[in-house]
Parts: sequence; structure tokens; C-alpha cells
Amino acid sequence: MSLLVDLAICPDKLGAVKREMQVRRGVIEVGPQRYRETYGRYFEEFIVGDVYEHRPGRTITENDNIWFTLLTMNTHPSHFDHVYAAKTEFGKPLVNSPLTVAILVGMSVSDVSQKAVANLGWKEIRMTAPVFAGDTLYAETEVIEKRESKSRPEQGLVTVKTVGRNQDGVVVCDFLRTMLIWKQGYGPGDE
Repeated sequence: MSLLVDLAICPDKLGAVKREMQVRRGVIEVGPQRYRETYGRYFEEFIVGDVYEHRPGRTITENDNIWFTLLTMNTHPSHFDHVYAAKTEFGKPLVNSPLTVAILVGMSVSDVSQKAVANLGWKEIRMTAPVFAGDTLYAETEVIEKRESKSRPEQGLVTVKTVGRNQDGVVVCDFLRTMLIWKQGYGPGDE
């Protein structure tokens, strides 16, 4: 029997086919008409040279900058003293550099490290242009290297380069990050 005839005779099958066609990537069916969002990538899903664009962007507010500066006990007045900052070459308060890095890392988590066992390190962190309150950051991450773990056969190491740009497309920060990532079927969320 052809699929079309089969579907015409059995409307329930047609509904199931329509539902299956509507299920988007990143979602698994956990029961009849019940879905669970998936996240991140397994070690096997990383391909050297792939670039992931992270969206949405994130606009940094003055409150973000002040709270982060106080939280981290960074007392440099260039981050929160408008009078002091007006006398610098920038003319206004700078966003605290670790806040910029933290936001860019956070933007990349759902694509890059949501299935990580651990971040193993960052290196070559460069702040290439100033960031100010009101700037909107966008990020993208390229897979630079991957290899099997020598001591953990259920995991692998992935190194990525993340680049952050402001609303004008100016690169404001970039860095390398290495993570230990679960292989498919071994992570704590693989039920």
C-alpha cells in the first residue's frame, strides 16, 4: 500500500507524520505529543573548522557594569566613577574586562559547552577595543582542535576560539578555551 493511501485510510498516522515533520532539531520526543529541549554538543558533533554564531546579542547596561565591578571587588574608578573616567582617553566609564569575557563565554554555552564535564582553561584572552555601557555584544566560536582523552575514554578535549564583536562589528575581545566534553551516551543527561 502506498504511503498516501495508507495515510488517507488512517488519519491518526497522518497526524503522527505531521507531528514528526514539525519536530525541530534540538528537541527529542519523550512521550506522545511531549517534547524536551536538548542542548549543547557531544564530542562527536564538533568538527574542526565549524563556526557557531551565538544569538541573541547582549546589551550591557551601566548597572551590569557597576554590579559586576562591585561583586568582584574591582576598585578601579574607570569602571564606575564618571568624573574620573571623563579624564581618561576614553572619556567615559569602561565596562569591566572580565564582564565582557564572562558574557561572551555565557553566550557560547548552549552551543559549545553545555555538555562539558569541565572548562580546562582559557588562554590568549585579548581585549582589542573598549566596551561601554550601551554596547551590544555578539559572539561566534570556531572549533580549532579536538582529540580523544587519553585517560577518560568516555570524553574528549575540544579547543575553540571565541570572538566578540560590538554592534558596529568591531572585534572587542577574543580568546581560546579548552573543554572536556562528554561523548554521546555517557553524560549525566543521557537517560
